[in-house]
Amino acid sequence: MRHVFPCGTPALDFVGTLQERRTPAPIERIGSPALLDAWFVEAGLLDRRPGSDRSDLRAALQLREAIYVLLRARLTGRPRPVWAVIAVNRQAAGVPVVMRLDAAGTSRSGKAGQALTELAREAVEILAGTDAALLRECARLDCTHVYLDRSRGRRREWCAMRSCGNRVKAAALRARRRT
Repeated sequence: MRHVFPCGTPALDFVGTLQERRTPAPIERIGSPALLDAWFVEAGLLDRRPGSDRSDLRAALQLREAIYVLLRARLTGRPRPVWAVIAVNRQAAGVPVVMRLDAAGTSRSGKAGQALTELAREAVEILAGTDAALLRECARLDCTHVYLDRSRGRRREWCAMRSCGNRVKAAALRARRRT
């Protein structure tokens, strides 16, 4: 499976692995240990699949939802839920991915928990740093990707023009043609 990475950082793209979360049938992109492993590699967190199991998947889903809840709190100006702060901080305190210099440049190795630690640390940096002011949620109603708006005027509306932006613009064109 090919995963998508429109949000600008692995932590935000990780949150986007549950697509269309506010619809009656959200789309789960990491619903098995094998899919989680593939996501880690495609996101560039690890060079090889770590061999995740069901407990790694449960930890990943819990972390993903905790990060999303904290992002939504930031976007809506609400207080951070304590359970989500505890979950992210607990994971951020773990052992990070091992990075080594080698003949090809660098290598990144570790287990699923180490990759989750990288994601939690990145989420902490985003939520507590200056990038928090750049957080936006995609304007397409069915999309719930959260991204960093680094555009010149800070007026980006969609997580990705290729997917959500084109869908919104095509729907608007169809609506205009109908009237």
